[in-house]
Amino acid sequence: MKKLEGEIPIFFMVWILVVASLSYCHTVGKVTSPGTTRLLAILPVVFFFFYLPLNLTTIFLGGPSSFFLAWLANFKLLLFALNKGPLATTPPTSISHFIPLACLPIKFRNDPKNHEKKERPARRISASKSLPKGQKSTLNYVTKALIFSTSLHVYHNKQFIHRKILLFLYSIYMYTGLELTLALVASLARVFLGVDFEPQFDEPYLATSLQDFWGSRWNIMVSRILHPTVYEPVREISTGALGTKWAHIPAVATFDI
Repeated sequence: MKKLEGEIPIFFMVWILVVASLSYCHTVGKVTSPGTTRLLAILPVVFFFFYLPLNLTTIFLGGPSSFFLAWLANFKLLLFALNKGPLATTPPTSISHFIPLACLPIKFRNDPKNHEKKERPARRISASKSLPKGQKSTLNYVTKALIFSTSLHVYHNKQFIHRKILLFLYSIYMYTGLELTLALVASLARVFLGVDFEPQFDEPYLATSLQDFWGSRWNIMVSRILHPTVYEPVREISTGALGTKWAHIPAVATFDI
């Protein structure tokens, strides 16, 4: 706990540098055209984001920061340099949206305000009672918070638990912890930015197949980033080398790796 408390100032400094770096990238997007020039201007930030998480050694601060910066943000910035991905929009997104969109696993929903204004009052009241698709209720998150705290307490007494049961509890701990963390981040961003977000998970334990799990239910935003950054480039290269018939095999294999 003392180590975590001592690392909090470093954590804030790291994320101040992240905001400054992404502000620079936002400016680069305005003054450069997509392609080699923008890529060369953004590459120093990509390397910097590999370095920044190394200053955080605790799992609670270093783990999420490494995921958000060295993995997610870098993929999005590389796509942005090529005028692809969620950061490359027309018209360009504002800096207040660009920064959280670049480093967090989120995607803005289409703004429904204009459509709602045209609806009758009775219809609006009825619609407000149902949640948007994929959005969880408060009870859902409270239940998962209780499951998370219980699994964490049990995990601390792991010396008394069978190894296979421990692995099962660890998977529950990781899933509930990750979903609650991402939901908290999205909620804070929603409050400060005044927009709604696409869900991060869609009840992965209800998946009917491995494809359904990875493609539609588990960490949805990450899956959508992997498709243009990994799958599409590998398939394009494979098409030239192997032909259209076999090009999808190396592309699919990258996800197994």
